[in-house]
Amino acid sequence: MMPTMPSESAHHSYFRTADIVFGVPFLVALILQWVVPVSLPRGLLGPALILGGAGLSAVGVASIVLARREFARLGQPTDPGHPTSKLVTTGVFSVSRNPLYLGVVCFLVGVALAVNLPWVLVLLLPSLVACQYVLIAPEERYLSAKFGTEYQEYVATVQRWIGRTRRSRYR
Repeated sequence: MMPTMPSESAHHSYFRTADIVFGVPFLVALILQWVVPVSLPRGLLGPALILGGAGLSAVGVASIVLARREFARLGQPTDPGHPTSKLVTTGVFSVSRNPLYLGVVCFLVGVALAVNLPWVLVLLLPSLVACQYVLIAPEERYLSAKFGTEYQEYVATVQRWIGRTRRSRYR
């Protein structure tokens, strides 16, 4: 299959970035927590939620750092509006097509659990929907148009969020 000519990049606006899609709802959640405080039940689970949340946040940060390092190692941009010249399928990208977004989600869930901010969990749901339609879908169209069969093989072997199929060649 011959790829069609893609646009210069997947995103052309700062408003179509993870900073906005996840950051604005996070700030709204903090304001809601201040105005309408709610709490996760703690009791005996309190220490486990704090420790688990801290661990999940650490996993999220690690995913983001590893993804950015892999982009840098291969000379690919992470900023919106910049075209990519190579499909990144190695490192953390061999187990997730979206390790940056996955990292942000893990970090936010971890913070919500560790610091007891249930509004973050509530507003993460619309963020995930927005992430799919505002961030991921345009990126997938762009990469499919730019890399054609190579990208389709990657999609067939590496899951959008996490995991590989048995026949995966990306490791």
